[in-house]
Amino acid sequence: MSQFNELLQWGIENSAGGQPQAPNGAARNPKSLNPELLAQLLGGPSDADRMREAMLAITAPADKVDLENKLIAWDNFEQLIENLDNANNMQALGLWMPLVEQLGSEEAECRRYACWCLSTAVQNNAPCQERCLAIGAVPKLLKLAMEDKEQSVRKKAVTALSSEVRNYQPGLDELAKHTPKDVWAGDEKLDAGEMEQVDKIIGPLREKAAKP
Repeated sequence: MSQFNELLQWGIENSAGGQPQAPNGAARNPKSLNPELLAQLLGGPSDADRMREAMLAITAPADKVDLENKLIAWDNFEQLIENLDNANNMQALGLWMPLVEQLGSEEAECRRYACWCLSTAVQNNAPCQERCLAIGAVPKLLKLAMEDKEQSVRKKAVTALSSEVRNYQPGLDELAKHTPKDVWAGDEKLDAGEMEQVDKIIGPLREKAAKP
């Protein structure tokens, strides 16, 4: 009933007789209807459905879904989780584990997209930063950032690490714990809320990743 009530309210507010007036007498701009709700009411796939379908294609065997179509699915998935609610819904949908497992894909483009999607999900998003840490993604991202044979993968891994640790102290502490001494000496406690301090560890990683 809540969905019906929302639709009813939307209809009233946007009808000719129901348009509220602004203080200057002009009609207010019509309120847009929640796209997720509209899709459900019209019987179309929800964002949650599209996220699940994309991940199914991404994780399908190569003889079922070729790389070209996997990359389309990756692109769709990344765009969907740009929405904060969708990113936060990944845990309920069981999508974190298969996403992190793609960091170990044999396909470089899949590894790169996995890093990219993790970066998108955790950026300025504490619940996703917490989940990324809990599922053990930080050491995996660090390994890719330092060792992957493809520069594009290394660079995306550093981007994901940067998004994970900024303004999230447990993530930064985890990264500092695993980073080799020749990259960062580890002789001081870094503050995740201070970007210059975060860059003391992200900067060297970025430089290392950028090398041919």
